[in-house]
Amino acid sequence: MKNTKTSHLRYAILTLCFAIIFPAIAAKKPVDPLPSWNNGAVKLAITKFVASVTTKGNPDFVAPEERIAAFDNDGTLWAEQPVVQLEYASYQIKKMSPQHPEWKSQNPYKAVLEGDTEYLINDYINNHGKEMFKLIMATHTGMSIQDYNKRVLEFLQTVKHPKFKQSYNNTAYQPMLELLTYLRNNKFKTYLSYGGGVSFMRVIAMDTYGIVPENVIGSFAINSFEQVNGEWRIIKGSKNMFMHDGVTKPVGIELRIGRIPIFVGGNVRSGGDIGQLTYSQSNELPNFQLLINHDDDAREFSYAEKDNASLNAAKSGGWHVVSMKRDWRRIFSF
Repeated sequence: MKNTKTSHLRYAILTLCFAIIFPAIAAKKPVDPLPSWNNGAVKLAITKFVASVTTKGNPDFVAPEERIAAFDNDGTLWAEQPVVQLEYASYQIKKMSPQHPEWKSQNPYKAVLEGDTEYLINDYINNHGKEMFKLIMATHTGMSIQDYNKRVLEFLQTVKHPKFKQSYNNTAYQPMLELLTYLRNNKFKTYLSYGGGVSFMRVIAMDTYGIVPENVIGSFAINSFEQVNGEWRIIKGSKNMFMHDGVTKPVGIELRIGRIPIFVGGNVRSGGDIGQLTYSQSNELPNFQLLINHDDDAREFSYAEKDNASLNAAKSGGWHVVSMKRDWRRIFSF
C-alpha cells in the first residue's frame, strides 16, 4: 500500500514538472522573423546585422533615431515587369487620347496607343525613363492631389497584373514585407526611395508596405496652392522636375531625411540603385546593402543588365545579393 501511494505521488510530481517545464521551453522557442527566406548566408547576414546594431553594449550599437532603412520600390519591394506607374500612365493616356488626336503620331504617346512596349522598356532601362516622364507629365499634373489619388485607386482596383492576375499591390514580395516588419520591430524607420513619382506610392505605401506617406521619397515637380471651385487645393505641377534616380537618389535622400541610411535595398535592372547603395556605405555607422537579383523565371521573372553594373558594384562593395531562386522560399503571398 505504501509503495502504491509513493508511486502515485511520484507520478503526480512528474506530471506537474512536465506541465510546468515543457510549456516554458516551448514559449522560449524563437519565432523566425523571416519565414519566407531560406536559411542561408543572406538571411543570416541580415539577422546578425540587426542584432549587432540593436544590442546595447555592442560596439556596433546604433541609436534608434539613426536606424534608417531605405528601399527602392520597383523590382525591390514589388514586381517591376511591367513597371506599375508606367502601366498607370498608359491606362490614363488611352482614356485621354480622344481629346488628343495628335498623340497618334507622337512618341511616347504613339508607343502607348500602339502597344509598343519595347520602346517604353528600352527607355526605362537605357534612358532612365526620360520618355516615360513625358507620359507622367501628361497624366500626373494639372489636377488636385485629391483627384489624382482617386485616379490611382481606381486604376489599382480595375487593372490586374498580366502574368499573375492579381492587383498590382498584391505583387509585393512576401520576403521583403517580412523584412520591413522585422526592421520596424527593431526600431528602424523605413523609407521608400524610388525613381517614380512621389505622389503615386504615397496613395498605397501604408496599406502595401506599412510605410507612412511622409516616408516616401521619389521624383517630383513643384506643386502649387490654388483655389478651385471655391476650395483651396494643392495642384500637381510640372515645373522644376527632380528625377530621383541613379546618382540623384542620395541627393533626394539627404534632402528629405537628413541622415544617411544604414540599411538600403535595391535591385538589378537598370543600375538605378547603385547610387543609394553606395551612399549607404559612406555612413560611418555600421551599414548594410541588399541587392535583389531577378533569376527566377518560374515564380517571377529572370532578367539582367547588359553591362552587369549592379552586380559588379555589389562584388566590389561587398553588398549582399539576394537570389530570388535560392534565397526566397516563397515570393508572393498568393
